[in-house]
Amino acid sequence: MSQFKSIPIVVADAQPRSGQKYRTVQGFTAIKDGIKAAAAANAAAPHAFGRKPHWLRAPMPAGAKFDDVRATVKEHRLATVCEEAKCPNIGECWNAGTATLMLMGAVCTRACRFCSVDTGNPRGWLDPEEPANSARTVQLMRLKYVVLTSVNRDDLPDGGAGHFAECVREIKRLNPHTAVEALTPDFQGNKADVETVVASGLDVFAQNVETVRRLTHPVRDPRAGYEQTLGVLAHAKRFKPEVLTKTSLMLGLGETDDEILETMDDLRAIGVDILTLGQYLRPTANHLPIERWVTPEEFARYRTWALERGFLECVSGPLVRSSYRAERALERNNAGL
Repeated sequence: MSQFKSIPIVVADAQPRSGQKYRTVQGFTAIKDGIKAAAAANAAAPHAFGRKPHWLRAPMPAGAKFDDVRATVKEHRLATVCEEAKCPNIGECWNAGTATLMLMGAVCTRACRFCSVDTGNPRGWLDPEEPANSARTVQLMRLKYVVLTSVNRDDLPDGGAGHFAECVREIKRLNPHTAVEALTPDFQGNKADVETVVASGLDVFAQNVETVRRLTHPVRDPRAGYEQTLGVLAHAKRFKPEVLTKTSLMLGLGETDDEILETMDDLRAIGVDILTLGQYLRPTANHLPIERWVTPEEFARYRTWALERGFLECVSGPLVRSSYRAERALERNNAGL
């Protein structure tokens, strides 16, 4: 019997608890925060790692530009990953004219054990108005740089590549001076789907390796893979060398310094241009525990290692996320950290 059947289903407006199965407004079912509570209970008991160190305290978002953008987002009911993910860097990024938008819905077909995005099968659902709405959002927010990301959509024949590309094209049509970064799914390694997105007119193509080879499973969903991500990034660079390629690593999951160095070497071997490094923060008790707090001094050392290996930039710090101050990646100043 499926383990899902023992989990009661609640309707979308009933505020499901973390790990609970619910029905979305589109009519399909999903797991809140991505990981079933029953699965977590059957895993090894998570250990507590103590309070967050002082360097993980983010400043309260403020500033004239931030207030203006926030008012625009509220007035027009715009959706950004920055708000929905409670990103600690929202004030800094919005003040700089940078934001991240999530495409193709909020339910992912995968269940990575570090991620709190809801998991389910959208069964082919897409919003046909999303390309136009995304372009209008960028225009209303007056963004100079936008990061487009999405859930994995393994339910779609092309993994959503065509829809992703259409959003990029529409944003560029309406906002020709806005730089676009696409942080995409891995499209199950399908090279044609990668080409569809890379050829859309974007400026930066990103796919996150997330962790070192040894920890890829159980950190990532079984359908994801270290080599699969390397293959996607390598093909993007071969297909259109002038497009910058980018990836990100979470630290604090049990990786060693030697493994970090090995990952950097693997990424440079396929021509990845930009690397970001940040602290893994456990989103719920059902997710993987934190193994260590990486200090700011360690992050600075890792950045030096990356630059020595030829990355154009490595933005490295405890609160860094993959889209953190993305527009400053080529200033080669660690995004001002």
